[in-house]
Amino acid sequence: MTEYVMPENPLSTGQEAEALKLPAPEEVIVTSRKVACDGNDAAGLGHPRVWLAISPDTGFVDCGYCDKRFVLDPNHVDADH
Repeated sequence: MTEYVMPENPLSTGQEAEALKLPAPEEVIVTSRKVACDGNDAAGLGHPRVWLAISPDTGFVDCGYCDKRFVLDPNHVDADH
């Protein structure tokens, strides 16, 4: 039995593996379990303001719009209601 060899894609740039690597989400250290995110207004890339709650189990929450990650500083947590 002969082994099938996939033909080379003539449109390939050879950089596809590099193109698939996404940058790590921006991390913001916070002291409250409740945070608000409206994107990055400074760069004109804002989004509607959303309120997010950080679970004590994970210690972080990701924004569904911009993937910004809010990480709770366990040594400086404010007393939330």
